[in-house]
Amino acid sequence: MNPIKLPASYYQQFDADYSRDVPGEGYGGWKKSAVELAPDHTALVVMHAWDCGTLEQWPGWRKAVEYYPRSLKIVEEVFPALLAAVRATPIPVFHVVGWMDYYQDYPGYPKVEKLAGPSPEFQQVQSDPVYDRMQSFRADRVFVGAHNRPDVEEGRHFIKFPEQARPVGDEGIAKDGHQLAALCREHQVNHLVYIGFAINWCLLMSPAGMVDMSRYGMMCSTIREAVTAVENAETAREEREKQQALWRVAINSGFVFGVDDFKNAMGSLAKN
Repeated sequence: MNPIKLPASYYQQFDADYSRDVPGEGYGGWKKSAVELAPDHTALVVMHAWDCGTLEQWPGWRKAVEYYPRSLKIVEEVFPALLAAVRATPIPVFHVVGWMDYYQDYPGYPKVEKLAGPSPEFQQVQSDPVYDRMQSFRADRVFVGAHNRPDVEEGRHFIKFPEQARPVGDEGIAKDGHQLAALCREHQVNHLVYIGFAINWCLLMSPAGMVDMSRYGMMCSTIREAVTAVENAETAREEREKQQALWRVAINSGFVFGVDDFKNAMGSLAKN
């Protein structure tokens, strides 16, 4: 299938201007241009799209994970039309999962598990009493907080796919980079376009996230309106961590697409 073109945002990380007080302010910054997309070598990845229950069910979890309401809004308002547009094309949809076993009864998971074979096991370093106390301190004082932990631990047992993000048919499901790489090799995919949660955390750093898949030589892009980020007290109002994460994607691994541009490209592809 012939490549298609669609608008993409990228960041010009040059030229630093040393005549300025702050040379980095000479960088070109965000720009937008048409780029090629190879349908035969591209997949959409839905990562960590979870139904984690309500604020009323697990209030402690929501106190530590403030982005969850934003993720629900994206799942309900952005995912349906976007996924429908991609599924109308030859571009495959992959799902990256985590926690518990909510995905194992879907036909796409045993297929990928058999395809990939056993995932490598990582031997953990030896802990010691000081290490254990430091980790306990962090769990109590950094994330998620001692008073929130019971809700988080209990709520994890009830994670499931939200209706709008459930795998369809035998769409591939991977729990780690080893499995996702096997899926990509089977489909001859070298460009993954990620949607899901959260762009600066799981999509970036978790197993089968962008850092992981970059080690396999994958290009990793995202769709701006189909992600949100883990924010902090200083950034949450303006979602500055999301903006920083989109910059990291643009610099380190791929492109940032707009959802309407991407859907329009899928529409033109479906007609061909």
